[in-house]
Order: sequence, then C-alpha cells, then structure tokens
Amino acid sequence: MNVSFDDLHKAFENRVRLGIMSALAVNDSLDFTSLRDFLDVTDGNLATHIKKLENEGFIEIEKAFIDNKPNTSYSITLKGEKAFKEHLKVLEQIIKSQK
Repeated sequence: MNVSFDDLHKAFENRVRLGIMSALAVNDSLDFTSLRDFLDVTDGNLATHIKKLENEGFIEIEKAFIDNKPNTSYSITLKGEKAFKEHLKVLEQIIKSQK
C-alpha cells in the first residue's frame, strides 16, 4: 500500500492537537488544567485546539463542579480514537517506506 503525507489527517498536523489526542488516547479523561500543564500552552491556545477537535467529533467534553468549582474534562470519542489510530498507522507506514 502506497501512503503519502496527504493520507495524514489534517486535524492532527498541529503539535498541540497531536498532543491532546496522544494524552487522551492513554487516559480515560483529563481536565483542562492537566492538559494545559502537560502541553505547556496558554489557556486560549488550548481552548482553540480543543474546539477544533470537538468540532471534528474527536473529543467530548464533560462539565461538572468539584468542591463548588467548575471542572471541565475531556475524553476521546470512538470516532476520534479511530481517526487517531489511522493517523498513527499512516505515519508508521511512511516511516517504514523510507528504509
């Protein structure tokens, strides 16, 4: 199977969105602060990238209150998991084709 960079999903081209998906792929869910600190980005930057992934249907958002404080957590959807795995598979195939 011939693969190219055109086969990569555009939603994951940005390092922040790639980082969000990577973190959520190995965690049931993460809250906004944990994602922000892990990725070392600003609140606004993270919010922008989360919105793009949410619009794609790749992540879902849950809002709750913990100790009377608002808490927003994020998790990967089945659609997001499938798209991300496919993206990683294409990356792997591109790398292997360079040998």
